[in-house]
Amino acid sequence: MANTYTQIYIHFVFAVRFRKAQIHPEWEVKLHKYITGIVQNKGHKMLAINGMPDHLHLFIGYQPNESISELIKVVKTESTKWVIQKKLVHAPFSWQEGYGAFSHSRSQVDHVCKYIQNQKQHHLKKSFYIEYIEMLKRYDIPYDERYIFKDLE
Repeated sequence: MANTYTQIYIHFVFAVRFRKAQIHPEWEVKLHKYITGIVQNKGHKMLAINGMPDHLHLFIGYQPNESISELIKVVKTESTKWVIQKKLVHAPFSWQEGYGAFSHSRSQVDHVCKYIQNQKQHHLKKSFYIEYIEMLKRYDIPYDERYIFKDLE
Protein backbone atom coordinates (compact mmCIF):
# COMPACT_ATOMS: atom_id res chain seq x y z
CA MET A 1 0.00 0.00 0.00
CA ALA A 2 1.43 3.38 -0.96
CA ASN A 3 2.55 5.68 1.85
CA THR A 4 2.49 2.88 4.43
CA TYR A 5 5.63 2.58 6.54
CA THR A 6 6.14 0.20 9.42
CA GLN A 7 8.84 -0.87 11.83
CA ILE A 8 7.70 -4.04 13.59
CA TYR A 9 10.06 -6.58 15.12
CA ILE A 10 8.71 -9.94 16.26
CA HIS A 11 10.50 -12.78 18.06
CA PHE A 12 8.81 -16.14 17.45
CA VAL A 13 9.34 -19.32 19.45
CA PHE A 14 7.89 -22.73 18.61
CA ALA A 15 8.69 -26.32 19.43
CA VAL A 16 8.91 -29.69 17.75
CA ARG A 17 5.85 -31.82 18.57
CA PHE A 18 6.20 -33.27 22.07
CA ARG A 19 9.53 -31.40 22.26
CA LYS A 20 11.28 -34.31 20.60
CA ALA A 21 14.92 -33.53 19.88
CA GLN A 22 14.57 -34.07 16.13
CA ILE A 23 16.45 -31.10 14.68
CA HIS A 24 19.91 -32.54 14.08
CA PRO A 25 23.11 -30.47 13.90
CA GLU A 26 23.93 -32.04 10.51
CA TRP A 27 20.96 -30.34 8.84
CA GLU A 28 19.77 -27.58 11.17
CA VAL A 29 21.54 -24.84 9.14
CA LYS A 30 19.75 -26.07 6.00
CA LEU A 31 16.44 -25.92 7.89
CA HIS A 32 17.25 -22.37 9.03
CA LYS A 33 18.01 -21.37 5.42
CA TYR A 34 14.80 -22.97 4.18
CA ILE A 35 12.70 -21.18 6.80
CA THR A 36 14.54 -17.92 6.06
CA GLY A 37 13.53 -18.33 2.41
CA ILE A 38 9.89 -18.83 3.37
CA VAL A 39 9.90 -15.73 5.60
CA GLN A 40 11.64 -13.56 3.03
CA ASN A 41 9.47 -14.78 0.15
CA LYS A 42 6.49 -13.61 2.21
CA GLY A 43 8.00 -10.10 2.32
CA HIS A 44 9.52 -10.13 5.80
CA LYS A 45 13.16 -9.79 6.83
CA MET A 46 14.88 -12.54 8.82
CA LEU A 47 17.07 -10.90 11.47
CA ALA A 48 18.06 -14.05 13.40
CA ILE A 49 17.18 -17.74 13.44
CA ASN A 50 18.54 -20.44 15.73
CA GLY A 51 17.40 -22.99 18.22
CA MET A 52 17.94 -26.32 19.81
CA PRO A 53 17.06 -29.86 18.73
CA ASP A 54 13.56 -29.40 20.22
CA HIS A 55 12.64 -25.77 19.42
CA LEU A 56 13.31 -22.79 17.20
CA HIS A 57 13.59 -19.00 17.58
CA LEU A 58 12.95 -16.61 14.69
CA PHE A 59 13.38 -12.84 14.88
CA ILE A 60 11.98 -10.94 11.93
CA GLY A 61 11.29 -7.50 10.63
CA TYR A 62 7.57 -8.04 10.11
CA GLN A 63 5.56 -6.51 7.27
CA PRO A 64 1.87 -6.40 8.20
CA ASN A 65 0.69 -7.69 4.83
CA GLU A 66 -0.60 -10.91 6.41
CA SER A 67 -1.53 -12.07 9.87
CA ILE A 68 1.12 -13.37 12.24
CA SER A 69 -0.79 -16.63 12.61
CA GLU A 70 -0.91 -17.12 8.82
CA LEU A 71 2.84 -16.51 8.53
CA ILE A 72 3.68 -19.06 11.24
CA LYS A 73 1.21 -21.55 9.78
CA VAL A 74 3.01 -21.34 6.42
CA VAL A 75 6.47 -21.54 8.05
CA LYS A 76 5.50 -24.63 10.06
CA THR A 77 3.60 -26.38 7.25
CA GLU A 78 6.23 -25.81 4.56
CA SER A 79 9.20 -26.63 6.80
CA THR A 80 7.48 -29.83 7.97
CA LYS A 81 6.96 -30.88 4.35
CA TRP A 82 10.62 -30.08 3.62
CA VAL A 83 11.94 -32.17 6.54
CA ILE A 84 9.73 -35.12 5.53
CA GLN A 85 10.51 -34.81 1.79
CA LYS A 86 14.27 -34.73 2.49
CA LYS A 87 13.87 -37.77 4.81
CA LEU A 88 15.87 -36.03 7.53
CA VAL A 89 14.22 -37.88 10.42
CA HIS A 90 13.28 -41.52 10.93
CA ALA A 91 10.24 -40.86 13.09
CA PRO A 92 7.26 -38.67 12.12
CA PHE A 93 8.11 -34.96 12.28
CA SER A 94 5.87 -31.99 12.96
CA TRP A 95 5.82 -28.78 14.95
CA GLN A 96 3.82 -28.58 18.15
CA GLU A 97 0.60 -26.60 17.96
CA GLY A 98 0.93 -22.97 18.97
CA TYR A 99 3.80 -20.52 19.21
CA GLY A 100 5.04 -17.52 21.14
CA ALA A 101 5.27 -14.10 19.47
CA PHE A 102 6.97 -11.24 21.28
CA SER A 103 7.30 -7.70 19.92
CA HIS A 104 10.43 -5.62 20.40
CA SER A 105 11.50 -2.04 19.85
CA ARG A 106 14.29 -0.97 17.49
CA SER A 107 16.60 -0.43 20.45
CA GLN A 108 16.30 -4.15 21.37
CA VAL A 109 17.18 -5.60 17.96
CA ASP A 110 20.88 -6.23 18.63
CA HIS A 111 20.17 -7.74 22.05
CA VAL A 112 17.50 -10.12 20.70
CA CYS A 113 19.71 -11.16 17.76
CA LYS A 114 22.59 -12.00 20.13
CA TYR A 115 20.22 -13.88 22.45
CA ILE A 116 18.99 -16.03 19.54
CA GLN A 117 22.48 -16.57 18.13
CA ASN A 118 23.64 -17.83 21.55
CA GLN A 119 20.85 -20.37 22.10
CA LYS A 120 23.14 -23.35 22.53
CA GLN A 121 25.19 -21.65 25.27
CA HIS A 122 22.04 -20.24 26.87
CA HIS A 123 20.47 -23.68 27.17
CA LEU A 124 23.46 -25.11 29.00
CA LYS A 125 22.13 -23.08 31.95
CA LYS A 126 18.37 -23.03 31.43
CA SER A 127 15.80 -25.44 29.98
CA PHE A 128 13.46 -24.44 27.17
CA TYR A 129 10.46 -24.85 29.45
CA ILE A 130 11.91 -22.47 32.08
CA GLU A 131 13.02 -20.03 29.38
CA TYR A 132 9.55 -19.97 27.81
CA ILE A 133 7.72 -19.46 31.12
CA GLU A 134 10.10 -16.62 31.97
CA MET A 135 9.40 -14.98 28.59
CA LEU A 136 5.65 -15.19 29.13
CA LYS A 137 6.00 -13.67 32.59
CA ARG A 138 8.43 -10.96 31.45
CA TYR A 139 5.97 -9.81 28.80
CA ASP A 140 3.02 -10.13 31.19
CA ILE A 141 1.27 -12.68 28.96
CA PRO A 142 -1.40 -14.74 30.72
CA TYR A 143 -1.03 -18.44 30.00
CA ASP A 144 -2.63 -21.75 30.84
CA GLU A 145 -0.15 -24.33 32.13
CA ARG A 146 -2.02 -27.05 30.20
CA TYR A 147 -1.02 -25.50 26.89
CA ILE A 148 2.66 -24.77 27.46
CA PHE A 149 5.02 -26.74 25.20
CA LYS A 150 5.38 -30.05 26.98
CA ASP A 151 7.43 -33.21 26.74
CA LEU A 152 5.88 -36.46 25.58
CA GLU A 153 3.89 -37.85 28.50
